Amino acid sequence: MELVEEVYRLTRGFPKEELYGLTNQLRRAAVSIPSNIAEGQTRSHVKEFLQFLSMAQGSLAEVQTQIELAGRLRYLSAEQIEPALQRADSLAKQLYALRNSLADRK
Repeated sequence: MELVEEVYRLTRGFPKEELYGLTNQLRRAAVSIPSNIAEGQTRSHVKEFLQFLSMAQGSLAEVQTQIELAGRLRYLSAEQIEPALQRADSLAKQLYALRNSLADRK
């Protein structure tokens, strides 16, 4: 959820012409991460939860890529990008550990 909040803060300053482009894409990918985790957690079987965690990891990779792109387009500064990517990397490690833990229980 913290990454989603950060993405929303960061994208507020994007150019207006990106509202339906990169801004929307980045926000949707970010929201998809906790949404998939929440939905997967409610499933009856571990295998289903693992599927949703995999989707969350995919969305996280999208967010990381799009943050990098925003930097290349100079919509974000290095000072803005670094903390966001660090938070994303930390989340990636947590998701990886959770998937491994659940996979052991299958």
